[in-house]
This record gives sequence, structure tokens and C-alpha cells, in this order.
Amino acid sequence: MTTEIDLEATSAKSQKPWAITLVGLVSIAAVILMPFLAGKPDDKEMPDIVRFLGNFHPVVLHLPIGIFMLILCQELLAIVTRKKDQSGIFPIFFGASSAVLAVILGFLLYQGGEFESGELIEDHLWGGIAFSVLAVLTFIVKSWSMAAAIPQTLYQTMVALSVLVMTYASHDGASLTHGENHLTQYAPDPIRSLIGLPPKEKKEDKKDNTKPLEEQIVFADIVQPILEKRCVECHKEGKTKGKFRMDTFDLLVKGGKEGEAIEPGNADDSNIVIRAELPEDDDEHMPPEGKPDLEDHELAVIKWWINEGADPTKTVAQHTLTDEIREAIGKLDLGVSFAEPGTETASEGDTPSDELRAMVAKLGENFPGGLTFESQASSNLTFTGVSMRASLNDEEFAKLTPVIGKMVAIDLSATSITDASVSLLASAENLRMVRLSETQITDAALDTISQIKTLESVNLYGTKITDAGAKKLVSLTKLKRLYLWQTKVSPEVIAELKAAIPGLEIITGI
Repeated sequence: MTTEIDLEATSAKSQKPWAITLVGLVSIAAVILMPFLAGKPDDKEMPDIVRFLGNFHPVVLHLPIGIFMLILCQELLAIVTRKKDQSGIFPIFFGASSAVLAVILGFLLYQGGEFESGELIEDHLWGGIAFSVLAVLTFIVKSWSMAAAIPQTLYQTMVALSVLVMTYASHDGASLTHGENHLTQYAPDPIRSLIGLPPKEKKEDKKDNTKPLEEQIVFADIVQPILEKRCVECHKEGKTKGKFRMDTFDLLVKGGKEGEAIEPGNADDSNIVIRAELPEDDDEHMPPEGKPDLEDHELAVIKWWINEGADPTKTVAQHTLTDEIREAIGKLDLGVSFAEPGTETASEGDTPSDELRAMVAKLGENFPGGLTFESQASSNLTFTGVSMRASLNDEEFAKLTPVIGKMVAIDLSATSITDASVSLLASAENLRMVRLSETQITDAALDTISQIKTLESVNLYGTKITDAGAKKLVSLTKLKRLYLWQTKVSPEVIAELKAAIPGLEIITGI
């Protein structure tokens, strides 16, 4: 009986896997010739079925990765334990087949025109092809090894080599998805030094941009930070979805495979705006599902910049700045100064006392983020009620009475305050700017405002102010800017105010 079994085993080993070898070599030739026969991607002529199948590449590619890692572990275990490999041919067959399938689907994704041609995408393409070729060769070697025609050590060497090439190709693929520094951006300095990278830049506190809003460059200081936050992650060097980069102004204007991204002077016809305003369940909506959407105020600022001509060098002062856009910019976390043009800087010597700091911290519980020191070296305070809006009424504002005298800038726009709250501002002897737009104040509030001689900017947009109230402001000799848009103040009184206060700019929306 034993002799019969040995004869059967010997007979099985004597059967050489010529058919497997032939099919494997044909598969290798087809995979290598595939890019040459297909040519460069042409997304305009590519049928949707190509893109549909290509989108399955990220799903399938994990199969060969997992299988080859498992095979590597099995072979290492066999070497350590000095036991004969008993894994059989099925694992390597499945690994090689899935590797070829992943490469074909990846090539279809590439042909679909989703990615911009470049060194990284080409490296990934040929890295994937090299891995699939090695995977098939490893399968062929395994077949001959099982037929006792090739030593097992050659198969083990092929497995190790396949895993090395797979790792290289996988890294390039991840770089296309997550950016080229996705593996190293959080690496500790010892590891960075080991792989030849410079030490990580130390994190610094967010820079306080003390330039007045009007001196900010709209694109560089306001628009680009929005794009960096919402868009550039998927549209930068090494990761150009839709062949579109947004990390520089020139590339933003150039657009991608869908043409120009912005049309200066016409936000509604600009592709980045059209895509952002599509329904969230639309496949063309940007940012894509899973990424945080542009907020309304961010989109409003981008549209305003485009409608103003999309100039990369102009400052805010060189644009038409409405109160709505000023408010939208104010909601951005850009470090833009709260001060208006011409306002004085904080006194460096007037540092806040411990008592004042404690009081501000306590009040901050009722007004989170609303009450802040003008600078670390100043006891001057600024207050904004924008985040509270209608919930900020006279009763709530009265809680700030102990610190109103220290305020130099107050924004009560679109809140529920009335003349009663404005009367409390009489103690703010150093107040330079006050915004009362879209509130329910009347001419009576200007009795208090007219007594604050330090005021340089007053915003009364969208209020019930009339000629009688506006005339009271003639006593504000330091006033540089006055917003009277959508009020009942007549052109005649506006002319009188300009004549009485030299250098006064009055914004009427006309």
C-alpha cells in the first residue's frame, strides 16, 4: 500500500505545469502591453463603463495586499519552524489573479481621466504592473516547486520580492489619494532623520494678523485660506482630482478637465461655485461626500471675490465691501483684525489686571468667544454678539455693564438690543468702533452715541435712523466712517455731515 501511494505522489510530481506556465506568461504579456495598446487617457471619448469599472479598483486592490502578506507570514513561519510548506497552490493562485484584476481596474480608472498625468501616477501604474507580473511569476514558480522541479527557496524569494514591489506601488497609490507626505507628515524627528527628512517644523501659535480688514489682500489673506481648508486637500500637487489644482492662483484659474474653474466677474457661471451649490446628494457636488461642506459665509466670500473680478493682488479696500460681506469675513477664523481703518493700536503699557482677567473669564461663560482682550498687552476689550444674534437682548447685554468702560470695539449687529443697551455705552470713554446694523435702535440711541467723542466708525445700516438722529453725530469730530445704508437719512443731511466732519466717509450703498 505504501509503495502505491509513493508511486502516485511521484507521478503527480512528474506532471510539469506547462499549461499554467503558458497561461501565466500570456497574462504577463497582456498586462505589460496594455498601456502601449490603449495609449494616453482621453476622458472626453471614454465611455462611462470604463469609469464605472475603474471605480472598483480601490475595493479590489486590498485582496492581493492581504493575501500576499498572509503568504509571506506563512513562509516566514515555515522557515523558522523548519517545517515543509503545506499552504498548497490556491492562496498564491488567488493572490496572483486578484493582483491582475486590481491592475486592470486601476488602469481603467486611469483611462477614465480622473487623474492628471504626472510622474506619480505613472510610477503607480508601472509599479502596479510590476507587482502583478511578479505575482503571476510567483504563482508559476510555486507550480513548478510543487512539481519538485524548482527549489522551495526560489518561491520564498519570489514572495518576498513581490511584497517589496507591492509595498512600493501601494505607497504611490496612497500618495495619490492622501498626498505624497501621508506617511511622514506626523513622523517623529528620530524617524525623519533616519529616512533623510529634515526635522518637523515646530508648531507656533496662530499668527495674529493685526492689519485692519481693509488692508488684507482678498485672495491671499481671505479666499485662499478658505480653499486650503475645504478644497486643496484633494486638489494639490501629487493629488489632482479631476486634473484640477487649487493650491496656487494660476492653477485655480487654469481649471481642470472641465475647463476654467472661475469666470471673473460672474460667480454664478464659475464652475467651483456651480459645483458647491449642487444638492449634496448629487455626484458632482463638491466637496464630495464625507468631506466638510463650504459654509454659507465661506461661499458668500468666494462669490463676492469672483464677482469683484477675482484679482489676486487687490486689497479689501479696493473692493466694494458691503456689511453682509464684512459680517461673512468676520465669521472666518483668519486672524483678521477687528479694528477699522484709522483706529489706534492698543496701549502696550496698559496690561490687564488679574481682577479684570478674572471678570472677563467669568463673563465669557455667558458670551463664549464674544468678549476678548484687544491684545495680550492691553486691558482694552472688544465684544461681538454676532454668534448670539437675536438671542442677545437688553437683559443679556446688561450683564456686561462692569466691563463696558474698557471696550474699544463693539459689534451688536443683527441682535435684539434696543436704545436701552446703547445707553449703557456712555461709560465706554475709549470706544472707537460700534456696529448697530439691523437692530431696533431709534434716533434716541444717537443721544448716547454723539457723546462718545473717541468714535471713529459707526455702523447704522438697516436701522430706523432719520435725519433728526443723524444730525446729532456732527459732534463726533474723529469720525472717519459712517454706515447709513438702508436708513431714512436724506442725501441733504449726508452732505451736511460730510461738510461738518472733514475726511468722513459715508457708506450709503449707492
